[in-house]
Amino acid sequence: AKNVVSDILMKRLIFLQLRTSGQLLAKVYLTTRQKPHGGHLASSMVASEAEKKELIRSCEGRVKALSERQSCDTEMLTNGGFSPLTGFMNRDAYQNVLEKMRLPTSNLLFGLPVVLDTNGNEKPGEKWLLTFNGEPQAVLEVESRWEPNKPLECKLCYNSTSIEHPGVRMVAMERGHYYLGGTLRGLNLPRRIYPCLTPEQLRAELPADADAVAFQCRNPIHKAHYELFIRSLDASNVSKNAVVLVHPTMGPTQEDDISGPIRFKTYEVLQKEITNPRVRWAYLPYSMHMAGPREAIQHMIIRKNYGLTHFIIGRDMAGCKSCLDGEDYYGPYEAQEFAKHHSKEIGIDTVTSLNLVYTKEKAYITAEEAQALKLKPLKLSGTEFRSRLRAGEDIPEWFAFPSVVEVLRKSGF
Repeated sequence: AKNVVSDILMKRLIFLQLRTSGQLLAKVYLTTRQKPHGGHLASSMVASEAEKKELIRSCEGRVKALSERQSCDTEMLTNGGFSPLTGFMNRDAYQNVLEKMRLPTSNLLFGLPVVLDTNGNEKPGEKWLLTFNGEPQAVLEVESRWEPNKPLECKLCYNSTSIEHPGVRMVAMERGHYYLGGTLRGLNLPRRIYPCLTPEQLRAELPADADAVAFQCRNPIHKAHYELFIRSLDASNVSKNAVVLVHPTMGPTQEDDISGPIRFKTYEVLQKEITNPRVRWAYLPYSMHMAGPREAIQHMIIRKNYGLTHFIIGRDMAGCKSCLDGEDYYGPYEAQEFAKHHSKEIGIDTVTSLNLVYTKEKAYITAEEAQALKLKPLKLSGTEFRSRLRAGEDIPEWFAFPSVVEVLRKSGF
């Protein structure tokens, strides 16, 4: 046991020495046992200011301003979050992921295409400076440009071609006419109000001797969410000394979701309230597609790259409804089953979220337990919650944390 502890301490010391000396940490994984997807982090961030200036000069004045969604993809590509990708997918990789959900050559699983859309005049062979909010973020060396078959992309990725689906609307109405592929060199991480740790940084904070369970969310955390992720630590396939990481996606999501900056405030107040040392927090610069089962695979690969060993698969993971009739696009357990089927190959274990309900007599218990005990669950829909919030009406404390409700009301939501 002493040797194990000494080994862990030595690894942390080596990491700190490397970080202090400013050396590139893209291939140093000393503080977590989880290997990145493909074997190594494909981080392309440039440290040298002189090299950054030379890269910008090589663009010869060509500048492309990124949207927030494009900036999130660029950050995930350059910080290693989308490993093993080293840039936006070229047409062959795009087509292979669409049709087979696999990268060409390596045959590695990958859930969704990662491309840069455009209506501009970029040409293969050119280098372009990519900026976000006027700040240099990366340099793209364009390798390919093509006109995608968007209906086919939507059918294969979202299982729908209807613009009632938020992901289809994004592809059809938000994205440009053409797609670009090519390698990236990262210049700077975007400045946002919410700090996003890179995979190297998060790996340095995770325990080397314990499981690390990821809880993905795109909404404010309410009491049921808390019960779900805290109980994941008791799952039979999770080590007794495990930690759970609350890892919300902070980029653009579907239109009626609460924005990242507002959600960030709710997470910050909740961190102060939840003092359990086994609960960790970090923010992910990822934009949601609402692609159900295929996006569940994407999330698992990302969390593997960030060093997590387990991933909580929620009911209707990354699911969505028609904006007209409210019908679900995916089955309630479709993403869970899909994730479980692929988890061994990806190399990250799954923790199935419990179907929890609240009862006056037993507080939060599973729906099955409530039925067996003949207890009536209390219910509050998301629509009713938002309605009460806007009307200034009481929100029951069994449903939401008062501190979160206060932040949402102050933010005018």
